[in-house]
Amino acid sequence: MLALCVVFALFGAASNAAGTVLQRKAALRVPAEDAMRFRLLLDMVHQSVWLLGIGAVAGAALFQALALVTGPLALAQPVFVLELPFALLIAIPLLHRTLPGRGWVAVGAMVVGLAVALACAAPGGGSVQAPLDRWIPAIVVVGGLVVVMVALSRRRRNGAVRAALLGVGAAASNALTAAMMKSAADTFSDHGFGAFITSWQTYGFAVFGITAVFLLENSLQAGTIAASQPALTLGDATISLALGLTVYGETVRTGWWLLPQLIGVALVVAGTFYLSKAVTLTRELTANRR
Repeated sequence: MLALCVVFALFGAASNAAGTVLQRKAALRVPAEDAMRFRLLLDMVHQSVWLLGIGAVAGAALFQALALVTGPLALAQPVFVLELPFALLIAIPLLHRTLPGRGWVAVGAMVVGLAVALACAAPGGGSVQAPLDRWIPAIVVVGGLVVVMVALSRRRRNGAVRAALLGVGAAASNALTAAMMKSAADTFSDHGFGAFITSWQTYGFAVFGITAVFLLENSLQAGTIAASQPALTLGDATISLALGLTVYGETVRTGWWLLPQLIGVALVVAGTFYLSKAVTLTRELTANRR
């Protein structure tokens, strides 16, 4: 089951990456004055490239749900850090560009680092449902983080900082969406559709999922994928891990296992920030291709 969890998460990361690239292209075509307004989504919905992107995101949500049903949150969500290399690799043929040799090294570092970190952490255990007294502080803390990131972003004009702040907000929303989706998906699997539509987590993940999409669209409009994607992918993995441990009571190895885990995380972070500065490619992604 854990192997299936990883496979589904990989498909989800690839599908989400495709959606991000397509949505970025759509975001470049809307007026800057529509930022942080729901009109932004109305502008985008008229673009076929955005609809393709949303289709890819919907596919990612399905794969994500399957990953969460077959494995712990602390295992499934960290795999989504591979969304960044997937996004760049998808954009390469789309923009007829090449990735420098060091870029491939960075991709390898992320893959190896993630494999080492997860193998040494061995996330597992936990429950399929969580009591309300665990959900309330999680929602307050993570939801509060979203509010703070949005408030800080409104003090910035379009640019890398604004994109990164909104990326963190989207990451927090994504993580809370995944945590609630895990509960709702397990309810559907065990008790059927009737129980699914009466579960509060179903409506919770819908609300935070819409919030995540809205913040992501604004992040992509505010700055480059290079600015938003690292904040999104690393933030999502980190917050999801914390939610898996605190809400669902999942476990990871500690003691001497922490050293290789930290080495793996360092490789992932280094690879992420190098790929975020894949200058040739990201400059193309910021060009206004109408």
